[in-house]
Order: sequence, then C-alpha cells, then structure tokens
Amino acid sequence: MNIRPPVEDWATDFDHLDPRWIEDPFPIWAELRSSCPVAHTDRFQGVYLPTRYKDIREIAYHTEAFSSRRVQVRATPPPVKSPAPPITSDPPHHRLARMVLLLPFTPAAIDKLIPGTRAICNELIDRFAGKNQCDAALDYAQHIPVLVIARMLGLPADQGEKFRDWVHGLVEAAVLDDEAMVGTLEEMTAYFLEQVQRRRKTPSEDLISYLVAARVDVQPLTDNHILGTLRLLLIAGIDTTWSGIGACLWHLARTPEDRRRLASDPALMPTAIEELLRAYSPVTMARMVTKDTVVEGCPYKAGQMVLLSFPAANRDPAMFPDADKVIIDRKENRHAAFGLGIHRCIGSNLARMELTVAVEEFLKRVPEFHLADPKAVRWSEGAVRGPPRAALEV
Repeated sequence: MNIRPPVEDWATDFDHLDPRWIEDPFPIWAELRSSCPVAHTDRFQGVYLPTRYKDIREIAYHTEAFSSRRVQVRATPPPVKSPAPPITSDPPHHRLARMVLLLPFTPAAIDKLIPGTRAICNELIDRFAGKNQCDAALDYAQHIPVLVIARMLGLPADQGEKFRDWVHGLVEAAVLDDEAMVGTLEEMTAYFLEQVQRRRKTPSEDLISYLVAARVDVQPLTDNHILGTLRLLLIAGIDTTWSGIGACLWHLARTPEDRRRLASDPALMPTAIEELLRAYSPVTMARMVTKDTVVEGCPYKAGQMVLLSFPAANRDPAMFPDADKVIIDRKENRHAAFGLGIHRCIGSNLARMELTVAVEEFLKRVPEFHLADPKAVRWSEGAVRGPPRAALEV
C-alpha cells in the first residue's frame, strides 16, 4: 500500500486508493449520494465520481463527450498507448471491433465450456478436501478463470502465475507505477506476438486462431488489434471473475442463512448470482471527458476523467429498494455489474457461467464453511474489487 495523504473530504478530495475506501466503500458512496452525488478530486489529474445510477447510466451512453480511449484512472498520463479493442474504442470503430468477438461469447458457445469448468472446480476442491481450512481466493477463486480463459485462448494451463502477475501489473500496480505498466505491456506483447505467429503457421481451435482468421470489411485484423484484444480477454477474463467468485464465497461464509438456503434450494442459484453480482460488483471503469458538458445539472470539464463506479450504481436506493441488503431472491434486478451502454461486458455470459458453476460445485462439496478470521480479509485496490485472500474453516 502506498503512503498517501489521508482524505479529509470525500466530496472534494476523494481517493479510491484510500484504505477506508478499499475496505468498505459503501457508506462513503451512500453519504456522497445524499449530500454530493458527484464528487471530484484533484488527485489522479482530476477525476469526477458520480454515485447515482441515473448519472452513471447517462455518462456510459454519452460517448461523444465521454471517451473510452482511456479507461483507467492513473496518477500520471499513460507512458505508452495500450489499446485494447473494443473496450478502448469509441464509435464508429467500436461496433466493428465488438462484432468480431460476439460469436465466441454467445450463450451456446459458453454452454460448451460448462463441463470443463465443473471439472476444474472439482480438481481444485480435491486439493483441499478433507482439510480443516482453505482459502476461498488463493486455493479456488483465483484459479478458475485463469484455467478457463487459458483453455479458450489455447494457452498453457501451467502459466497461471505469469497471468496473475500481468493482472497485478496492469490493474493494480499500473495506477501509480509507470515502470510496472510498461514492463507488463512489453512482456505481454512479446508473449502474445509469439502465440499469434504460431497460429498463422499452424491454426488450431482456439480464440487466438479465431482472431488471426477474423476479417473486418474483408480485411484481416492488424497485429496491434489482435494483441490489444488478447490483452483485454486475458486481463478482463481473469481478475473480474475471480473477484466475483471470491466475493460470493465471502458473503456465503459470513451469511449462513443464505448459504444453507442455496445449498438446499439449487433452483434459487440464478437469482442469487444476479443479486451477488449486484451487491459485490467488482468492476469500476473510467471515461475521459472530451468536451465540456453537463449531466443532471453537474458540469464536467474537458480533459478530466470520470470514474464510472458500477458498484456504486448498484447500491443506489433510487434504483434498488433496500440497496445495501443482499436479498438472494430479489425479483427485479437490473443491475449494472457488467456495465452500461455500448461497452457492456461482452464476456457476461462467460462470467455468469463461471460464478454459477464455482458456487454450485463449492456448495456441493463444502456445504458448511465460515471465515476463519473475518477481520483478516482484505480487499484489492484499484479498478477491480475482490478479496485476494479469504481463509475459511470448513
């Protein structure tokens, strides 16, 4: 954790890396929502923070004034450009880049991955079965999406540690550390370029080969487009999902009535997963203000950044009754865990499947568990929130 000046006023000097924010942001958002629904800070080169669902939704759709060319808030300007289409693309380029990825992430395509994902989950549980303790994050959640996305991309499963290091380098360390960002990008570029060159010589049935063979307006994708998309698929396919799985198990470990209800009534699982996604949404994205504009009476100045906190949107009581309560049979749940607008997560079907299977298999094999030390659980900092460690007694 970097030593940073403490926040004196969340409305005018917020810091999403402040330890109080990292551990429990919900009361901070609630206070802002009632007193100053759009906070601002001069830190990170100037950032706005809307906390209401309606503001966040309007900004997400307002692509003319809020660009996706930069989707991460940093202490300094990015030392290098690292495009990752379609997430860093604006219209009209965004639509074509997104269309390329639609087919591999349809519900039908994801359904084919369910048996393999169940096998992964059970192989992981086998490693700690019969023991009195395990770590829901380190022993389970952090491995599942790594192994699933590695299979989809056709990458070696034993390189999970490398992939996790890349996640840390680009999602957490890069916010404050230029060297970490540049080093991680260089390493990923060299690695994926070699994989792309292999597929050009010997195509196979994987996502890298799919991208190599893809065409947009009859033209092949450039190397930069392919490499950026692969960075996106790996990083977005790992960190967000393991954070979601970890948060689900953390909640069930500390809420035995929900855990036992789900274990006894598996038909409730789809509704419960949606509610856990709403309550513990892992992802906050950013937008760059490209021109002075006003949203719901609040002015946004060109050149500043906006934190689009989908987790804050999902805790807005104007949108969700009893927004701070986790209600696993919540009937109406138009949550924003996968984002809003044209950049809504293209991998949402994959993430839902992985969360559902991970929780189902864990409850089948480990129906009774609780946190070994609730005070010892820490949450990750930066754009993706989840518990990197969550020791359980089982």
